[in-house]
Amino acid sequence: MNHKAIVDHRIYTIRPRGMAEFIEVFDRLAMPVLLKHLGAPLAFYSSCIGPLNQVVHLWGYDSLDDFEKRSAARDRDEAFATYLQASAHLILAQETRIIKPVHFQSLNLS
Repeated sequence: MNHKAIVDHRIYTIRPRGMAEFIEVFDRLAMPVLLKHLGAPLAFYSSCIGPLNQVVHLWGYDSLDDFEKRSAARDRDEAFATYLQASAHLILAQETRIIKPVHFQSLNLS
């Protein structure tokens, strides 16, 4: 289990029948920039029950300051602007949450 103090939890709603194109554009244009500035994601998922056409991704950070610095570096990268332009017609909505872990004694697996 990857333990990070802060997790950026994002949900993108993709236009119907646009998921394959979104995944291709994201992988080709966004992922190199995100890996460079944010590091490897904690997880990527797509919805299959409930609200459909959604992609969920989680990125972990050591602190809110770490989140802010890495996000600012991503946003300054010209290649990220290219991704935003290429994906604009595919994304209908975005939800962003900052979440932090809850520690249960009963789940102490160390």
